[in-house]
Amino acid sequence: MKKQVNFARPIFLLLLVLTIIVMAAVFKVTSSVFVPVTLAMLISLVFEPLIVTWNQKFKIPWVICILILLTLVIISVGVIGSLLLTSIKTIVDLYPKYEERFMTIYKTIADIFVLPYNADDSLFQNLWSQLGVRQALQNYAFSLSNSLIGFLKDLMLVTLFSLFFLFDLRYLRQRLEYAFEGSSKGKLTVMITDIIQQVTRYMSVKFFISLLTGLIVLGGTIAVGMDFPVLWGFLAFILNFIPNFGSIISGLLTSVFALVQFWPHPAPVIFVALLMIGVNFILGNFLEPKIQGRNLGLSPFVIIVSLSFWGWLWGFTGLIVAVPMMVILKIVCENVSILYPLAILMGNSTQPVTVDPQPAADNTVPNSAETGEKNGPLQNE
Repeated sequence: MKKQVNFARPIFLLLLVLTIIVMAAVFKVTSSVFVPVTLAMLISLVFEPLIVTWNQKFKIPWVICILILLTLVIISVGVIGSLLLTSIKTIVDLYPKYEERFMTIYKTIADIFVLPYNADDSLFQNLWSQLGVRQALQNYAFSLSNSLIGFLKDLMLVTLFSLFFLFDLRYLRQRLEYAFEGSSKGKLTVMITDIIQQVTRYMSVKFFISLLTGLIVLGGTIAVGMDFPVLWGFLAFILNFIPNFGSIISGLLTSVFALVQFWPHPAPVIFVALLMIGVNFILGNFLEPKIQGRNLGLSPFVIIVSLSFWGWLWGFTGLIVAVPMMVILKIVCENVSILYPLAILMGNSTQPVTVDPQPAADNTVPNSAETGEKNGPLQNE
C-alpha cells in the first residue's frame, strides 16, 4: 500500500507566505492610511501607563487625564517645533560661515590625498567635480522636503487617532475577554494581553530613554558652546528609536558638525564625540536593558532584517516601528502551534519557550512575567 502523505502543513505554510506578500503589498500601497494609525497606536501605548497612574493614584478621571496629556503634548510639540524652525533658519543665515569652514577642511583633505582643488569654486562645486554627488544631493533634498510635508500633514491625523485610541484602551482588555469565547478564549486573551504588555513596556522604556538621551545631548552641546543644541538634542531623541543604527547616525552627524564649527581646535570636537559615544553606550547597553527587564527575545539578525524590511515598506516610520512589529509577530508565533518553530528561529536563545497546554482556569488574564512564559501555542482545531 502506498503511504499517504499529509500536505496540510506545506499548503498552510505556502498560503502563509503568499498572505505575507499580499499584506506587504497592501501596506506599501496604503501607507498613507496605515502609517498614521500604527504611529497613533504605539504612541497611545507609550502614554497609557502614565494615564493609568494618574487615574489610580490621584483619582483623576480617565477623560481628564487624556485631555491633560494631550494639552502637554501639543504645547511640547509647538515649543520644540518653533525652536527647530528657528535653528534651521539660523543655519540658512549662517551658511556662508560654515561653507568657509567646510572649504578649509576640504582643502586640508585634498592636500593630504592629492585631490584637485580649485580655490575659485565653491565647496559644492569642488565636491561635485570630484565625487559626482550633485544629483544625489538634489534627490535627497527633494525626498526630505516631501517627507517633511508628509509628516506635517499626518501630524494632526496621528494626534486625532491617538486621542480616540486612548479613550478605547480603558475597556480594551474587558472587550477582548468577551470577544474570544470558547476553548481558545484563555489562550487568545493571554496572547493579546502579552502583546499589549510587551509593546507598551518596550515603547515606554524606549521613549523615556530616548528623551533622556536627547536632554543629555542638549545639555552637553550647550555646555561646550555648540551651535543649534536643540537640533542635536532632537536628532538624538528621534534617531534613538532606531535600534543599533540610530545612535550611530546621530553621533556621526553631531560630531561632524562639531568638527566644522570648532576647526582647528580639537578639544571641543573630542568632547562632543565622547559625549555621544558615552551617552549612547551607557544608556543603550546598561540603563535601558536594566529598566526593560525581560529581554524581547529577538535575534540581532532578525532585528536587522526587520529594519531593512519595514524601512523599505514605510521609510523612516518603518524603522521606528520595526521592533514592535517583530515582537507582535513573535508572540503570535509562540501561541500558534504550526508557527511555533518560527518563534524559536526568531529568538536569540537556544532554550525554547516551555508550554502549558491548559488555558487559564479563571477569568484573570495573567501576564507573561507572572506565568514565566508558560503560555503554550494554540492548537489548530
